[in-house]
Amino acid sequence: MVRLGDVAGGPTAVSMPDPMLNESAAVAPLPPADFDFELPAELIAQTPAERRDGSRLLTLSRDDGAIGHHAITDLPALLAAGDLLVFNDTRVLPARLYGRKESGGAVEILIERIIGAHEARAQLGVSKKPKAGGRIVLDDDSAVTVVGRDGEFFLLRFEAVEPLEKLLVKLGRMPLPPYIHRDADVVDTERYQTVYARETGAVAAPTAGLHFDKPLLDALAARGIDSAYVTLHVGAGTFLPMKAEDTNDHVMHAEWGELTDAVVHRLAAAKAKGGRIVAVGTTSLRLLETAARATGELKPFIGETDIFITPGFQFRAVDVLMTNFHLPKSTLFMLVSAFAGLETMQAAYAHAIRLRYRFYSYGDASLLFRAPQAQDDRSA
Repeated sequence: MVRLGDVAGGPTAVSMPDPMLNESAAVAPLPPADFDFELPAELIAQTPAERRDGSRLLTLSRDDGAIGHHAITDLPALLAAGDLLVFNDTRVLPARLYGRKESGGAVEILIERIIGAHEARAQLGVSKKPKAGGRIVLDDDSAVTVVGRDGEFFLLRFEAVEPLEKLLVKLGRMPLPPYIHRDADVVDTERYQTVYARETGAVAAPTAGLHFDKPLLDALAARGIDSAYVTLHVGAGTFLPMKAEDTNDHVMHAEWGELTDAVVHRLAAAKAKGGRIVAVGTTSLRLLETAARATGELKPFIGETDIFITPGFQFRAVDVLMTNFHLPKSTLFMLVSAFAGLETMQAAYAHAIRLRYRFYSYGDASLLFRAPQAQDDRSA
């Protein structure tokens, strides 16, 4: 059976993606080869660290790109009182289901977005794609009808009595990324979810947040480092490889997010006192930068974003980024290259590979400071 990649979604959007948010149209095109590097397969972490805070943390100096090596537990000492951490509080659904076609043949269903009490948009892993009207029988013998297609996705209607979200809790498995070559187990039910997750809607975790446990959050607070929460239901554009010949031709999948007025005021207050905005994960960063694009100032935001960040992007909201290590030619490696500088990130990743850092969702993390050339430019 075909193993599907991770995609995600959220509630019905309040607004449609704004084409002006696809930043690749605003900068010089770059070929994917510029973001390629040799990554040994064994460095892609297949299991989480024994403890949430048990991973390594690579740091990059803002001024000269000097590399430092720390532990996740060192994070409070690496930040300063008055800094404000911004976490993505999306909650991952157990969105992978298994069944069989009525006509025979195994089927894997990966929910991309719940669009009604009994309806969803999904990817199907199956030897022969079903047509509209085709039926799939799940492990509990309830049926799913294929209603039609929506681009690369299938529209499905679930005939179980309980709402789809409850059905997923009963039958679904955590949707581990395709780079983890095993089925999800009971450990993943806890560890592929942040300790502060509360807004259900994602089918992929905001993985930088997986490093935080309550003792670490308490240690940060004790140092005067505050926390705020936004929501971005992680979408397919985060993980799918770029197939276009240059960055200007790649279109990200839209993701639903929300930045409230109350959080905007807290971010502004922290900046006014000299604190830095620290995005925990690329998802938090993407939402904050989306919310700042129209005017250069952070504004409340609710709706969908397909923002695509590549070198040349002018950052307006985030000063520091904590993020895991990303895969070659991925849109996430393009994002961190825009934030800290392409040559700086190429050197840092080469160094991390030599020292056997663990990559991707269950891997180690990095703490990046915005490069001088990526500073706010209100004339852009």
